[in-house]
Amino acid sequence: MKSKDITSYTILGIMSGTSVDGIDFALTKFTKHNNWTFEIIKAKTAPYPKKWQEKLRKAVDFKENELVQLDKEYTEYLAAAATTFMKGRELEHLDAIASHGHTILHRPDRGITYQIGNKKELATLTGQQVICDFRVQDVKLGGQGAPLVPIGDYLLFGTYDACINIGGFANISYQKNGERIAYDICPTNIVLNHYAEKLGLDYDKGGQLASEGDIDQKLLKKLNKLPFYAENPPKSLGLEWVKQEIFPLLETSNLKPQIIIATFTEHMAQQIARVLTDFNPKKADFKALVTGGGAYNTHLIKRLEALTALEIIVPEKQIVEFKEALVFAFMGTLRLRNTVNILKSVTGAQKDHCSGVIFTP
Repeated sequence: MKSKDITSYTILGIMSGTSVDGIDFALTKFTKHNNWTFEIIKAKTAPYPKKWQEKLRKAVDFKENELVQLDKEYTEYLAAAATTFMKGRELEHLDAIASHGHTILHRPDRGITYQIGNKKELATLTGQQVICDFRVQDVKLGGQGAPLVPIGDYLLFGTYDACINIGGFANISYQKNGERIAYDICPTNIVLNHYAEKLGLDYDKGGQLASEGDIDQKLLKKLNKLPFYAENPPKSLGLEWVKQEIFPLLETSNLKPQIIIATFTEHMAQQIARVLTDFNPKKADFKALVTGGGAYNTHLIKRLEALTALEIIVPEKQIVEFKEALVFAFMGTLRLRNTVNILKSVTGAQKDHCSGVIFTP
C-alpha cells in the first residue's frame, strides 16, 4: 500500500555476523505513518556448515585472488540460502532484499572495509532487487563504516534510553544532546566461542562456564587497560584487532579455557557497565535494551544488572535474534526512499548520507 499518508515496504533483511554462527533472514514489513512501525513476518537463522565457518574465519588472512574467489562462492551460497528461505512463502510482493554481506576486512583507519556477498549476481540468482554494500560509502566519506544499526535504534526503538547489541562484538547506541551516538564497546562472542570450542562446545550456554570458573585478576587488569577503551567515539572493532590485541594476551596467560571464559566474560561485563555508567543521565527509570546472542548469557546479564543497577531489558526472542537483520531491512527501505540511513554522529563521516548499492535482476 502506497499513498501520501501511509507507505508500506516488504523487505527481506539478511545479516551475517562476526560470530559466524549462521545467516539471519528476517522477512519484514515497514509502515510509515508519522512514525515508522515494523512487523517481522518470518525469521530464521540458517546455520553455517563447518567448512564455511572455517573459510570465513580464515579469510582475513587470504590473498587478493583468494578473496575474489571467496566473494564469488559466498555470493552464490548466500543466493541459494535466500532462495531456500523464500521458497514456499506467500510473497505477493517483495520490494527488495537488503543484505549486509559478511565482513572480511574492516580497517577504516586505512580506508578499507570489505564485505563479501555484495555482488550483482545476488540479484541475478535470487531474481529480486538487492540493496547491499552499505559500509563502503561511509568509509569513503571518512567514517568508521560501523556501527550501522543505530539508525534503526533511533527510528524503531527510540523509547529505550540505550540499545546494546551483543554478538561477535558488543556495541551501544543512545541519544545525547540531540544526536545519536554509537560505537563498538568490546569483543564478546567472537572470543567466548573460540574458547568454548576448545572445550568441545559451540558456545557458553547461559554463561554457565563463566559463572562456575575462576576469574584471573591479573589477566582482567591487562584486558581492561587496552588503549581502545580509552579512545573517544566514533570507533569500531574488527577481527583483525582481536587477533592482534586480544588473542595474544589470552594465549600467553597459559590459563585453562574455562578460566579465560570466566575472566573475559567479567571483562565484557565491566566494559559494557562502564559505558552505561559514563553516559547515564541518572534517570530513575533508565532502560537499556539488550539484543544479540549475548542476551541469552544470563550470567553476563546478571553481572550487568549488579554493576549498573539499571533496568536491563531482554525483549522477545525474534527481536533478540533478528534485530540486526531487521535493521538492515530498514536501511534498505530508507535507501529505496533516498533518505538518510547512516548518521555522521555515529560513524564520524563528513555528513549524514544515504548508502547502499542497488542491483536489479
